[in-house]
Amino acid sequence: MALLEAIFIFIVGFVSGTVTRMFAGVAAIIALLLAILGFAAPQSFFTLIEPVLNIYSGNELLFLSGFLFAISRSQSSSE
Repeated sequence: MALLEAIFIFIVGFVSGTVTRMFAGVAAIIALLLAILGFAAPQSFFTLIEPVLNIYSGNELLFLSGFLFAISRSQSSSE
């Protein structure tokens, strides 16, 4: 894995963690409603994001580290 690819995946994880922290409650309610109504993940959605998912395949821990770093950052700054 190239250094730029690792930095990019970490930054995407960080941004995802920040967005999740900000909109977690609303996102959980919307996701639950979509799952109940059966609109959670149509096949066209997976076809659209297949190239993006291929980038993250095998790099889940790097993405997760950026995600968790963003979430923990807000907890430490509020104390």
